[in-house]
Formats: sequence, structure tokens, C-alpha cells
Amino acid sequence: MIRVISSVLVANRGEIARRVFRTARALGVECVAVHSTADAEAPYVGEADAAVHLPGNTPGETYLRAELVVEAARRVGADAVHPGYGFLSENAEFAQAVLDAGLTWIGPPVAAISSMGSKIEAKKLMAAAGVPVLAELTPASVEATDLPVLVKASAGGGGRGMRVVHRLEDLAAEIDAASAEALSAFGDGTVFCERYLATGRHIEVQVLADQHGTVWAVGERECSIQRRHQKVVEEAPSPLVERIPAMRAELFAAARTAAEAIGYVGAGTVEFLADDNGAFSFLEMNTRLQVEHPVTESTTGLDLVAWQFAVASGEALPPEPPAAVGHSIEVRLYAEDPANDWQPQTGRLHHFLLSDRVAEFGPGGSREEAPWIRVDSGVVSGSEVSPYYDAMLAKVVVWGATRTEAAHRLAAELARARIHGVRTNRDLLVRILRHPAFLAGETDTAFFDRHGLDALAEPLADKAAVELSALAAALADAAYRRTTAPVQGRLPSGWRNLASQPQRKSYVAGDVAYEVEYRLTRDGLVASGNVVLIRAEADEVVLELEGVRRRFGVAAYDGLVCVDSSLGSVALTPVERFPDPAHQLAAGSLLAPMPGTVIRVGVAVGDEVKQGEPLVWLEAMKMEHTIAAPADGVVAELDVAAGQQVEIGTVLAVVRVPGED
Repeated sequence: MIRVISSVLVANRGEIARRVFRTARALGVECVAVHSTADAEAPYVGEADAAVHLPGNTPGETYLRAELVVEAARRVGADAVHPGYGFLSENAEFAQAVLDAGLTWIGPPVAAISSMGSKIEAKKLMAAAGVPVLAELTPASVEATDLPVLVKASAGGGGRGMRVVHRLEDLAAEIDAASAEALSAFGDGTVFCERYLATGRHIEVQVLADQHGTVWAVGERECSIQRRHQKVVEEAPSPLVERIPAMRAELFAAARTAAEAIGYVGAGTVEFLADDNGAFSFLEMNTRLQVEHPVTESTTGLDLVAWQFAVASGEALPPEPPAAVGHSIEVRLYAEDPANDWQPQTGRLHHFLLSDRVAEFGPGGSREEAPWIRVDSGVVSGSEVSPYYDAMLAKVVVWGATRTEAAHRLAAELARARIHGVRTNRDLLVRILRHPAFLAGETDTAFFDRHGLDALAEPLADKAAVELSALAAALADAAYRRTTAPVQGRLPSGWRNLASQPQRKSYVAGDVAYEVEYRLTRDGLVASGNVVLIRAEADEVVLELEGVRRRFGVAAYDGLVCVDSSLGSVALTPVERFPDPAHQLAAGSLLAPMPGTVIRVGVAVGDEVKQGEPLVWLEAMKMEHTIAAPADGVVAELDVAAGQQVEIGTVLAVVRVPGED
């Protein structure tokens, strides 16, 4: 019997809510959103046909409150619930509550969720079914010969509750830390250990099963390039599996066995860890849609969300899935600073344009056409990046006839993107996609360690490019001032009857100060480096250097100037000529890099500290962040305590270095 779905509540937020809405609308289904107070103006809320407010900001107050979500569905008259991914998507009690309310659950059976909800029990089930698994180690049984080991949360995922341990003496502390993080993130502090393979390959198989016994292994994905055990680059098919053709059939068979062993229905993913020879072991099964599902959609032509709706309604799958064509690569664009311990960033996203040829949440055409760029994003220009949720801004996906074609196109689109207002990992992603090892398919989980995060995280714009960008910013500012001048606006900037000092403007990019000096004369621009000015307007400057002409797009915001060119994007902070002394900070001040909660303070006033020693621990954006001493010194001030909420820029402590005032 086919069950008709006319209205769906998406129990999620941001990008995945918008993704589900896209398919639901195409199916003629009404879209209902739930939102926290912080998300009230988020794009997905405005796009919904109806929206229900969940009072509060944190996930624990809002999106993790199953009873509030079910009540919202009842109140608005929805007849189905789609959980998205994360939050309650793998919570068996929530799925049961949805069913008990008489609603259609667009997800797997409750029993299947329960059986995979504990990684410890899941591995036992898979071993019994004949799926290869890594041997489990209880924390108490770990010996020096077992090292290194990975401490993992039994519930949940996303890299939280995970620690790599190389020394036996560190194990107890890391278990405690992983358990505390898991308890905070998933409400379950159970952890276990397994052997850690530093150079493994993370391979996963997309499965789709109906209520009539058909189980598809749709295709495999490789997600080996990770940070903090969270995926950064995902692709289909896997370069490793492509190199070892016999491996695909074995993977697919193991994935189907896993799904059949638990009576799985719906879309899910069976994850494996493989070595370079193709031997693989079961890691876990995600009983939901994966973040990286677009690469499977773009190589198979399937709409996996549409099939989730169809399966939940009782429809049958065809006997065989479609064959995969070409290659697709997805990168996760985060608001974060990779060079600074992947620190999440918050603030206003002033401008967000990834490409002029974007298809949102879908291909927008045949995958066999010229490579297209797909963007699945929860933000738009003007969005506020909140401290309460994951720092991912968008998933950027490209399909190509070959892997090399897809990588080159995606790198080029990212390099041209205009992203103003928050620091991102965009330049890192471009460097990964252009790296010879990546292009050769050498993409194991040690990619960052092997090739050096410092080098990969370097900005695309080098020092010379930043200097040119700063000059462009100064010239654009002068052009803006001329056009807005109430009198004599047609005179050249800095015009004098007699020769005078050059115009000066100061900027800071990163931690480096740049002083711009130039003069505009009858003969043109006079600046260091023999730069020729072709044109200067408030939003664009064209410069020529050594016969090479380049355009610089310039956008000025309050306290920020963003310059985009083929040399790389540069964010500049204008330096005030006459700064307010009241705004100056004491030397050695440690500032909160983002809004968050102080969860621990490890020092007291008067303590001597060494450079790099952890002083304060913050929890923000679902992760724990350490604030360390910038140099050897003494803690002169300590302005926070455990449990305190802090805003970005709050002075947490002051470390006084001997010999410095």
C-alpha cells in the first residue's frame, strides 16, 4: 500500500533542510521548518511553507528536543518527518516518537537504528554476519604493543568523542576527555578503543533498500582526507577502488550483507577502513543520509532524497541501481582557520558568491554535459555565522568525465569565489585539489601530516600579491572618496598645486602590516614596483605590472576591505590613523577567538607559564578549543571562570613577559 506524503517537517537546519525542501517541492510536498532563535532569519526558514520556533539557541535547547519537534509537526499538520543528518537523525527514540504520533518516518526502521546506534554492538552484529571488522579493544585491555589506538565514542559521529593515543600513559586522560565530549554531544559517554591505522583509506558504500527486500549498493565514495576525524574532501568513485577493480564487488557485497543483517530500509551508508592493498574492515553504519551524498547523486543521476520519500511511502526499487558515470568531487567549505588549529570563525558573511554557474542542491542539467558546479549551502550573502552550530558554510561539488577534469574545475571555481566577512578554508581546499599527490589518487587519512598542513594552509595570495591588493584597496578608497566628495570631487586624489608627500594608507593582512604609498601625477601613478594604473573605481581597480594587466575587485565593509583577483583573495583590515587609546589592549592579552563557554581554567594569577601551555579551554561550535600562552611569562590577569559565557574578543587572561611592559 502506497502512503501519500503531503507535508513534511524537516527536523534539522541549514543546508540539509534546504536540500530536502528542494526535492520535497519537486514532489509537490509542503515544506515545514523548525528553527532556534538564532536561526530565525536563516535562509531555510524563509524558504519553508511554514516554520515553528523552538525557543533557545543551543542544540540541546532546540533541535535535540524530540518532544518539541514532534509537537511542532502535530501543530502544523505535517504528516511526515525527515531527520536530515546529525541532531536526532540516528536517535531510535525520536524515530519511535514520530511513528507513535501517527506520522511517516522518512528513515530506516527503529530496530535498525538501535542496532547500529552503538558502535560496539554494531561491530559484534557485523562480525556475526560475516562482515570483516577491526578487533575491539576495551580501554582496560590496551597494552603498549597495541599502540597507537583510537578512542571512539560508541554513539554518534562527526569526529566528536575521538582521540588518537600514542603513549600508554596518556590513555586514561584521553579516554576521560573523549567520554566527556561524547556525553556532551550525544548524551552517551561510552567509549571503546581500536587499533589506529594512520594511513588508512576511508571508503564507504551508499546503500538504498526498500520494504520489499531489494537492497542496492549504489556506489562507493572515498572520504580519506580529514581533519579532526571529520571529512574535508569526498569523491566518487574511490581512487583506491578504481586501482583495485576486484575490491568494488567485495565492498558492495559486504555493504549489502550489513544492510540485510539488520533488515535495513531507506538510504544509509556502510563505512569501511581499507589499507593500500584493498583489505578493508567495517567501521560503522550511518542510518541516515550522508553529508557527502551529492557525489553519488552526480555520478548516478539519482535523487537520493526523492528515493527516501518513495521508500517511506512504500514504493519498490527497480531490481538494479543505475551505473555510475564519470567522477565527482565534493569539498566542505568551512568558516575556519586551518593554520590556527582549525579554529572556527563567526561573524557576518557579507558576500557569498561561489560561481556564476551554480546549480543549488542539484545538477541543473545532464551530468554528461560540460562539468557543472553544484552548491549545497545553508547561507547566503548577509547571513550570520553563529557560534552555536557546525562551521560548514557549503558543500561545493563538481562532476567531470574524469577525476582530473573534476579536480581542476573545482579548484578553479573555488579560487574565483568571492567570500567576504569570515575566514574560510577555501585556499586550503584549492591547494589540496591541485596537489600532485591528490591528483595521483594518494589520498589516505595521513594526507595533512604527510604533505604539511602549514604549506597546504598557506594563502594563495603571496606577499607580493597582498602588496598589490593593498595598493588596489587604497586606490579604490580614493576613488570612492572622490565620487562622494561634496566639492572638487573631479580633482585627482591628493591633488596639490605644489609637489607634496605621497598618499599613505595602512592595512593589516593576517598578522602583517602593509604601508601603501603612492602619488597620482600628470604622468600617472607613482608607486613602488613600477606599477601602472589603468583604471581605478570604487569597486574595481586595474593595474599593470611588467606588462601584465590584472583586475582587482574591491569591496569595503565596516573595518574590512576584501580584494579579489587572479592572484588570490585578500582580506585587509584598515589601520586607523588616530586610534582611540581606550581600545588598545595590554600586551600579552589573550582574546576569545569566538563566542563560547569556558569549560576549564588551568592556571591562576601569578602562575609561571611556558609558551604553548594550555591556559583556558572553550567550547564553541560543537568543538573544544584550547587557548595557550603566547610566550613564556607570568599570568598577570585572569578574567574568566569555568561556566562563563564569553563573546568574541573578550579578554580571557593576560600573560606578562619579563622585560616587556
